[in-house]
Amino acid sequence: MATRLGDSGGGDLEENAEINVTPFIDVMLVLLIIFMVAAPLATVDMKVDLPQSAAKPTPRSDDKPVFITLKSDLTLALGNETTDETRFAADLDGMTEGNKQTRILLRADKTVDYGALMDLMNRIQQAGYSKIALVGLEGAPAAR
Repeated sequence: MATRLGDSGGGDLEENAEINVTPFIDVMLVLLIIFMVAAPLATVDMKVDLPQSAAKPTPRSDDKPVFITLKSDLTLALGNETTDETRFAADLDGMTEGNKQTRILLRADKTVDYGALMDLMNRIQQAGYSKIALVGLEGAPAAR
């Protein structure tokens, strides 16, 4: 506990009821530095070969989804019509009639790079659509 020398005389020391926060701040700064150093070490960065899904398809609702296809040569198709990147968002809005709650079913060739698929998903989300699902082939699961 801290003491204060007062002008009351008499030689008695008065008690100070203030809390000393300096040790608390020191401990918090040390913990902050430890977490800043440890956080990047906790991420996993490795290549994986993802397996095929054996999950059963979800039942379809009554609304008609929009199919977006990413072909092996990275060309885009909305439904059955080919589109390019410059007018993709406008064509998508025209196809959904501006309804941002429309389900978007995304198909991609198996040879398409994962980064290209993620880029397309980001463009769909930037256009305002959040209901995105991936389409795959039904069949037996991959051998283990």
